[in-house]
Amino acid sequence: MDRYELGPVGTNCYVVRAERGASEAVVIDPGGEAAELRLQLARTGSRCSAIFVTHADADHVAGLADLAEGTGAPVYAPPRDLMPAERASGWLAVRDYTIDTELTGGETIEVTGMTFDVVAIPGHSPDHIAFHCDGCLFSGDLVFAGSVGRVDLAGGDWDTLIASARALTERYPPETTVYPGHGPPTTLGVERERNPFLAELRAS
Repeated sequence: MDRYELGPVGTNCYVVRAERGASEAVVIDPGGEAAELRLQLARTGSRCSAIFVTHADADHVAGLADLAEGTGAPVYAPPRDLMPAERASGWLAVRDYTIDTELTGGETIEVTGMTFDVVAIPGHSPDHIAFHCDGCLFSGDLVFAGSVGRVDLAGGDWDTLIASARALTERYPPETTVYPGHGPPTTLGVERERNPFLAELRAS
C-alpha cells in the first residue's frame, strides 16, 4: 500500500493492492493531483481498478472526476445527497463526478482480489463510511492519531461521532491498523486508550 498527501491540506490518498507488485489497485480518497497520481501508478506498474470515497468533503474528492475519467475505474461512494452541498465545493474546486455504486454501510465489495467491508461512521459528516480489509481500516476523517474529525461543519455531530468511534472499537480488534484521512497511521487500541477526544469510550 502507498500513501500520498494530496491537495492544499495534505489529504491522505491510499493506493491499495492485494500484494506488493500486484498490477491492479484500489485508490481511496483522491483529493487532488490526479495526473501526478496516475503517473505514480504507472511507475509502479499498477492500474487503478476502482476508486473508493469515504465522504464527499472537497479535500477528499477534488481529484476524483479527473482520475475516474483518466482511468475508467468505477467509483464507489456515499450518495451525493447525504452530504450538505456547501461542503463539497466553495473553498476548493471540485469537478462534478459520477458514482457508479452508492454505499451507505453494510455492503461488501470484492475487487482486485481483496474484500472490503463498508461501515457507516457518521459524525464528522452524515455521509461518512469506512472501508475495512484484512486488519486495515480506512477511516477517512472520523478518527486520527491523537485527534478526531471536526464536527462544526454542516451535518457534523459530536454525539454521533463518538457513537461511530465506539462502534468501530467494538466491532474490530485493538490491533486493527487505522489509516486516517490526515496524518500518520495508528491503531484502534491506541486511540481508544490514549486519544484525549475519545475519553468517553474509556469511561464506559
